[in-house]
Amino acid sequence: MTRVGAIDCGTNSIRLLIADVTEGSLQEVHREMRIVRLGHGVDATGRIGAEPMARTLAAAADYAAQCQEAGCESVRFVATSASRDADNAEEFVAGIREAFAAFGTVPEVISGQEEAALSFAGATTGLRGAAAPYLVVDIGGGSTEFVRGTQGVEQSVSVDIGCVRMTERHLHSDPPTEEEIWPALGDVTVAVNAAAEQVDLTGIGTLVGVAGSVTTVTAHALGLDAYRPDQIHGAELPVEQAIAACTELVQMNRTDRAALPYMHEGRVDVIGAGALVWRSIIQRLQHDSGLSTVRTSEHDILDGIALSQAAAG
Repeated sequence: MTRVGAIDCGTNSIRLLIADVTEGSLQEVHREMRIVRLGHGVDATGRIGAEPMARTLAAAADYAAQCQEAGCESVRFVATSASRDADNAEEFVAGIREAFAAFGTVPEVISGQEEAALSFAGATTGLRGAAAPYLVVDIGGGSTEFVRGTQGVEQSVSVDIGCVRMTERHLHSDPPTEEEIWPALGDVTVAVNAAAEQVDLTGIGTLVGVAGSVTTVTAHALGLDAYRPDQIHGAELPVEQAIAACTELVQMNRTDRAALPYMHEGRVDVIGAGALVWRSIIQRLQHDSGLSTVRTSEHDILDGIALSQAAAG
């Protein structure tokens, strides 16, 4: 076993996983998430703002300290959509390199294709018994990955729709109006159609959704009294139940969303857009593959980043 640190820095959140890994298996030691909104405003300005940059680098420095205290032998830091898109991405990369200097960690601003492969590796760990092929959908803040495969990745694509990007672009009212929702749905439909040109959405045996938008929708559908990963992970919902939960979250006002016992405070403002994206994808798979249920995984790109270090070793 090798103790490793894995960090996923996305548009909305930065997450840490410390785990003991061998090739193909993972034992979690510690996992946490912070909402830092690194990608706030990037869609409009093309740059990472000073405050989001500072928040994210401060969180990264704390994660580096935790990795040292836990005795990690290696740390892999993966940055996703905001760091790919921003004009000042190099400034961000330099700050991360400094924070993790003790490990010699070079922050990786990965491609959408590699992001998809890591998500698939993490999400399909422990999927034994589920009907193949799988379609793993990772809804992030700025992008969404579609990955089809069974033993490994067969097809993948990353498209520029996500909960932060769609919120900033379209959903400005509280709650969102129909005049805002329809253009957002238009963008999502165009993106899903583009994804379907590169990833076959027919003949899918199991649709697996990962990341915070999907897990929050699942918590809502299950009516949980708190955010409970053990009940969310592996949950299989009828598509009608999942779609209804998405619609309710889109239509709620901010106060009602914030009062939900499983809602992370950093997700209150963007969950409506995330639910909108997830609903559209579920409906597309219901149509194209005749799926009657959807599954949720708490394991995602973060687990894939950890497992990749065992494979690399």
